[in-house]
Amino acid sequence: MSTKFPCGLLVFAISSGIAGVGYKGVVSGPKLVAVMGPTGSGKSAVAERLADDWGAILVNADAFQVYRGFDIGTNKPTNRERYELVDICDPEEQFGVGEWLRRVEGILQSAWEAREDVIVVGGTGLYIRALFEGYAEMSGPPDPDLREELMRREAEEGLEKLVELLKTVDPGLAARVDLRNGVRVRRALEKVLGGGEQIQVEVPDFRKFKFGLDVAVEELRQRLEKRLLEMIDGGWIEEVRKLNDINVSENAPAMRAIGYYSWRCYLSGATTFDEAFAEVLKLTVQYAKRQRTWMRKEPNLNMIAMQSWDEAGLEAAVSAIKTSVD
Repeated sequence: MSTKFPCGLLVFAISSGIAGVGYKGVVSGPKLVAVMGPTGSGKSAVAERLADDWGAILVNADAFQVYRGFDIGTNKPTNRERYELVDICDPEEQFGVGEWLRRVEGILQSAWEAREDVIVVGGTGLYIRALFEGYAEMSGPPDPDLREELMRREAEEGLEKLVELLKTVDPGLAARVDLRNGVRVRRALEKVLGGGEQIQVEVPDFRKFKFGLDVAVEELRQRLEKRLLEMIDGGWIEEVRKLNDINVSENAPAMRAIGYYSWRCYLSGATTFDEAFAEVLKLTVQYAKRQRTWMRKEPNLNMIAMQSWDEAGLEAAVSAIKTSVD
C-alpha cells in the first residue's frame, strides 16, 4: 500500500494498514517516533530537524555510537550533547540490545512525565524493533530445529552468510563474537533468534510511529563513497592512529565498527591506502544493503523515499513525517 505525501515523496506503510497511522489505540499525548534507515540515508539530519521543530529529546539507536573515541567512522553526530546514549561506553565494554533497552526505559519515563516528545534515531534495526515490538533474551536450552537450520545454512552458504545475518540482527552482539568461529557465530544467532525470556520494558503510552528513509542502491553507493572521502579528510585515519596510541585492542567490541580494523591494517603497513579504501567502501555498501533488507521486513514501518540531501530534500522528508503524525 502507498500514499502520496507532500513534495512528491512516496510513503509506504508496511504491516500498519494505513500510511502514517502508526500504532493503534493512542490518539493524543507525547509522541515516540523512530527514524531509521541505511547508513548515509540522512536519518540524523531529519531527526534533528524534527527535534528542533517539536522540542523533542533525541535518543541514539546506533550500536557503535555508544563508544567513546569512535567518532568519525561511526558518523557520530557532531552536536552529540543533544543525544541520549552517545559516548557512554569505553571501547572494551560490552553493550547490546538488552542494556540499550534498560537505559531507554528511564529516558522514556522521564520524557513522559515532562510531556516531551522523543525521537529515536539510528541504523541498528534490532534496537528499534525491540523497543516497539518487544524482545526476548534466550534462556534455557537452544531450539534444536533452529540449530539444525543454522548448521545447514553454514554448510550450504558459508560462514560469511551467517556473519552477515548476525551483523544485521544484532551488530552489538556481533562486535563481541569471534566472527571466524562458526560455533560462536551460530550460538550468537541462536541467542538472538531463538526466543526466550522477554525483557520487560515499561514504555509509557506515547503515540508511536516508525519511519524508514529509503534510498536507491546506486544513489546510496555514490553517496557513501563521497561520505567516505569526507570522513578521511575529516581525520578518520588520524582517529584510528590515536586509538592505536592508547592501545585499544583489536578485540575490543568497538573495533568491530566498520572501517576501524581496515585503517589499522593500513597504518601498520599490511595494506595500501587504496586497498583499505576499497575494503571500507565495500563493507559499508554491504551493510547499507542489509539495513535496507531489514527495513522491508520491519512491522509498522512507514517508508519515505529520500529524493535528495539538499535543503529541499530534507524539508520534504520532515514534512512527510509531520503530515503522517499530526
